[in-house]
Amino acid sequence: MDEENLRNRKTNTVLNDEKQAPVETESEDTKHNAPQSMILQKQIGLLSAISLIVGTMIGSGIFISPKSVLSNTGAVGPCLIVWAACGVLATLGALCYADLGTMITKSGGEYSYLLEAFGPIPAFLYSWMCIAVVKPSSFAIICLSFAEYTATPFYPGCVPPQIIVKCLAAVGIILITLLNAISVKLANYVQNFLTAAKLLIVAVIVVAGIVLIAQGNTQNFENSFDGAQTSFGSVSLAFYNGLWSYDGWNQLNYITEELKNPYRLTFVTAREGHMVQILSYISIRRLTPAPALIFNGLLAIIYIIPADINTLINYFSFASWIFYGLTTLSLIVMQFRRKDMKRPVKIPIVIPAVVTLFSIYLVVAPIIGSPDWAYLYCALFIVGGLIVYVLFIYFHFSWTRRIMRPITKHLQLLMEVVPAETEQ
Repeated sequence: MDEENLRNRKTNTVLNDEKQAPVETESEDTKHNAPQSMILQKQIGLLSAISLIVGTMIGSGIFISPKSVLSNTGAVGPCLIVWAACGVLATLGALCYADLGTMITKSGGEYSYLLEAFGPIPAFLYSWMCIAVVKPSSFAIICLSFAEYTATPFYPGCVPPQIIVKCLAAVGIILITLLNAISVKLANYVQNFLTAAKLLIVAVIVVAGIVLIAQGNTQNFENSFDGAQTSFGSVSLAFYNGLWSYDGWNQLNYITEELKNPYRLTFVTAREGHMVQILSYISIRRLTPAPALIFNGLLAIIYIIPADINTLINYFSFASWIFYGLTTLSLIVMQFRRKDMKRPVKIPIVIPAVVTLFSIYLVVAPIIGSPDWAYLYCALFIVGGLIVYVLFIYFHFSWTRRIMRPITKHLQLLMEVVPAETEQ
C-alpha cells in the first residue's frame, strides 16, 4: 500500500464518529498490493490450532505447579489423587465446551455462551474480569515462570533477587506482545516451535521417571499418605495449582467462528460494544489487533510488580472458576430453555452438573479454609464491573462519547489502526 493511499485510509477512518469501515477509492495498483478488506489475518490452521491447545496446556504450569500441589497436600498419595482429579475435571469441562462450541458457533468462548444463556450483564462481567484480571494475570504468571527459570542458573545455591526476576518477566511480556502485534504468522511459527520444545522436555521427564521406577526407585511411594493435609482450604489450593497446569482446554472456543480467524477475547468484546472501541481495531499494516495486545501486555506488567507466582495463580483460579461454573451452568439452562438449538455434540446433563458443583467448591473452599485478601479484591472487582456496566453500557451517557472520541482519534493516528470490517 503506497503512502498516499495509507493516509487517505487513515483520514477517512478517523472522521467516522461511529465504528464503521473506512471508505476509499482504490487504484488498480492498490487493489493488487493492498488487502481487499480490513479483516484479521487468516493464519491459524489445523496444526496451529492443535499447537494452540497443546502449547497453552503444556506451559509454565507443568514446571511450577507440582511443588505447590505437593506442599498443599503434604504427601505423595493425595498429591497424585489431586493430579488425577484435575485431569478428569479438565476433560469434563472440555466436553461441556465442545457441546457449547458446536451449539453456539461464535467466537469469544465463555462471553458468547453467557450472553446467549443469561443476557448481557453476566457476559459483560465475564469480559470485564477476563480482560482486566484473568488474561493479564495468566500472561504475568507465564512470564514470571520464564524469568525464574532464566535467572536461577546465574544464582547457584540461592533464590534469584525478585527485582531481577520481575525485570526479566517484563522484558518477556514486551517481546511476546511485539511478536504477536507484528505478525500472526510469525507468532504461529514461534508457537509451534515452542510447543515442540515443551513436548520434548515433557517426554524426557516422563521417560526418565519410567526408567527410575523400573530400576526400583519407588521409595517415594512408600507410606505415601503419611503427613497428608486434607483440610478444606489446603485441598482447594492444591486443585488451584493443579488446574493451572491443565488450564487451556477451553482456548479453541475463542476462535470457533472461523478456525482461521484469531479473535482474542478483548477484540470480540469490544466489537460487541462492551469495551472501548479502540480495542477492537486492527493494524493497517499488520492486520493484527495491536491495541488489544498492547493493553493486555501493559496490564500484565502491572500485575508482576506487587505479586508473586502463587498469589497470581490463586487470584487467577478464583476468578476463572466463577465463570467456568457459570458457563457449564449455561449449558444446563439452554438444554431446557433452548431445546430447538442444534447440538452436533450432545453430552449427558450430568457432566455439566458435576463441573458446576465442583466449581462452586473451588470458589467457596479457599474463602472458608484459606482466606486471603486476593479473593476480596477479586469480589470487589466484580462488583465494580456492575457499576461500570450500569453507568457506561446500560445508560451510555453521552459525555463518555465526547471524551472517548478525541482519545480514539489520536490513538488511531498514533497506532495506525482502523475498525475491522465484517466478512460477508
